[in-house]
Amino acid sequence: MITYDLTNIGSDSLYEYLYKSIKNDILQGKLKAGEKLPSKRIFASNLGVSVITVENAYARLNAEGYIYSMPKRGFYVSDFGSPIPEPKKSFTRQRVSLTGGDASYFADFSSNQTLSELFPFTIWSKVIRELLSDSRVQLMTNSPCGGILVLRQSISKYLQEFRGMAVSPDQIIIGAGTEYLYSLLIQLLGNDKVYGVENPGYRKLEQIYKSFHVPCEWISMDENGICISELEEKEGDIVHITPSHHYPTGIVMPISRRYELLGWAARKDGRYIIEDDYDSELRLSGQPIPTLQSIDKSEKVIYMNTFTKTLCSTVRISYMVLPQELAERFYEKLSFYSCTVSNFEQYTLANFILEGKFEAHINRLRNYYRKKRDGLVEAFRNSRLADIVDISGEEAGLHFLLTIRTQVPETEVMERAEARGIKLVPLSKYYYGESGMENVYVMNYSSVDVGKAGEIAERIYKSSV
Repeated sequence: MITYDLTNIGSDSLYEYLYKSIKNDILQGKLKAGEKLPSKRIFASNLGVSVITVENAYARLNAEGYIYSMPKRGFYVSDFGSPIPEPKKSFTRQRVSLTGGDASYFADFSSNQTLSELFPFTIWSKVIRELLSDSRVQLMTNSPCGGILVLRQSISKYLQEFRGMAVSPDQIIIGAGTEYLYSLLIQLLGNDKVYGVENPGYRKLEQIYKSFHVPCEWISMDENGICISELEEKEGDIVHITPSHHYPTGIVMPISRRYELLGWAARKDGRYIIEDDYDSELRLSGQPIPTLQSIDKSEKVIYMNTFTKTLCSTVRISYMVLPQELAERFYEKLSFYSCTVSNFEQYTLANFILEGKFEAHINRLRNYYRKKRDGLVEAFRNSRLADIVDISGEEAGLHFLLTIRTQVPETEVMERAEARGIKLVPLSKYYYGESGMENVYVMNYSSVDVGKAGEIAERIYKSSV
């Protein structure tokens, strides 16, 4: 089995680096003419990458004549002693040059980067100046392990007023990003527990849980959310879900499934639900969806949220709300940890919330993203693309699903789009195992220029037909 070190790939994408590595081995004679390459799935498993990465590398090698395919048999190294098959038509990637000569996609639907003009720099800096002038002693006093009290009080008040959650500040734990909080939860709940995650879902969760050597199971979803029967079958103890707006499908878990899930947790000691409410503030249509925590009577729900979606991705402040019994256990077992968010950031955010500036900022964000979403969706529906696509899941958050009805294979659509400067992310990427999905794309639009929407639609259309 051929293998490559993918830990230091420089500026190349994974598939580009893999393509170059195989190409070099062919040119140097390490891979001989007629030699069969590993199957895409086995090769991907051996390298620890997605099957799509291998597919893209093989597709490019095949297009350029370095390898050839035989139906139902696989890919083989071409014989350079005979004429190389004529490459398929190539596309010139259209890029927009940025300052410094860097290159960028014309539209990158994989990015969740916050635009700098959306961050309230003026107000934020004003709050910081006031703190530096009036709160010097507090700023220099070590924070409790769970975070400074005034921030936990402000979050508690905010959750009561806007999410209908009656929680004590003592139940709230502040941390630098949700990944850090997951590590605390594993230590709190035990690494002998089986953690269930949604399939499809946020693949990084599996990486985090497995890095702590805890058993992690992918649990299938239906149209109402995670399947309880499969959770029981796989003997899950902890389940990690996004019930108010599932990522990436956009499913909202109905009340019947929520109570069914709460019943599952209540039936056995040691079972808990981690409710990830990552983008609840950015519901752009209809009423906010009540949290699972707000209807939990058995204290089985651990609520998690972050400010990275509402402020910016570089403000690493997240929090979790523990059931009372777990909060007491946290302070007994893990109070030796220092809070990982600086006092300066904690006090600034606390004042930002308490003075009503956070609420005003959220309202501004909703209006901005609603206009961006509407502009993008309208441009798609008024273009040639409208005849071959369906749009869903656009009511909340900063992404929607784009289903393209085409006979062109998904990998080819992606490569064509990339050649035209459009970065697409398939829904299949979020599945563990076979997805059964083809040409459904997760369109993160937060950093896309809506002024280019018409041209974006045309480029996607040309890539799909």
